[in-house]
Amino acid sequence: MPSGSGSLGRLGGRVRAAVGWLLGLIMVAPFLYMLISALAGTDGVRDLALPGGPSRVHPEIFAAALAALPFGRWVLNSLIFSLAVVAGQVFTSATAAYAFARLRFAGRDRLFLAYLAVLLIPTVALLVPRFWLISALGWVDTYPGLVSTQLVSVAGIFLLRQFFLTLPRELEDAARLEGAGEWTIFRRIVLPLSRPALATFAVLALAAQWRSFLWPLVATRSPHMRVLEVGIASLHDAYDLNWPYQMVVATAAVVPMAVLYFMAQRHLSRALELGARAGTARPPGTPRRKRPLSAG
Repeated sequence: MPSGSGSLGRLGGRVRAAVGWLLGLIMVAPFLYMLISALAGTDGVRDLALPGGPSRVHPEIFAAALAALPFGRWVLNSLIFSLAVVAGQVFTSATAAYAFARLRFAGRDRLFLAYLAVLLIPTVALLVPRFWLISALGWVDTYPGLVSTQLVSVAGIFLLRQFFLTLPRELEDAARLEGAGEWTIFRRIVLPLSRPALATFAVLALAAQWRSFLWPLVATRSPHMRVLEVGIASLHDAYDLNWPYQMVVATAAVVPMAVLYFMAQRHLSRALELGARAGTARPPGTPRRKRPLSAG
């Protein structure tokens, strides 16, 4: 009987491993197709459907495509847009989350629920009001127009609030006894203790803004203000469906995010832990449950 249980256990492990490899292959397959399409060249793209694939690869197409396209300008625009938005979102999310988690003021919980209700509004429904706003300010096709309406992340406020609720209050109380104000406590105690959560949110926000397409498409007009995702989409018109060039730029756009995710694996694992604990943190003002005294 024990030997049979061991055999079933080994069989179950192999099945799980096979399913894991299959799911991994399904996830990686589009990226492999993208890379092969970029290397196949214009004549080789139509050979991808054949069993043998393209007859030869053309690595030189990477240098040719990146030299022919304003790739450097697109990358610069994406960097400026992404880094500025991430800096703004980290600041606004951290300060708002600290207020919702630690400060007491009238209507705090109702205001937080109103913030969460914004998540129910489709992003497309907000495009026109946001465009009217930057148009009235004269910020269409400018960096302020791209960045200004993206500086608040409701999901980031929720994530950081849940983390702040798990921090011990003893350090804050000790700082208050020493005469520290709320801003000093936030800057010198809460933020250093929250570095894993802040780094996690920064990585996720940077990835989201790097692949942002809809708002940059609406907020910009001229080719020199396009971000990388909009530039990739524009290749259909400019280069008459030049798939290799489009795949080259798409591959080059994926590389920075792949490196970022590889370097931030530990923080992303922390993000999963924070997501699992979301909603389980004890709200401020809730009395702690008394533990029964152990016998003896």
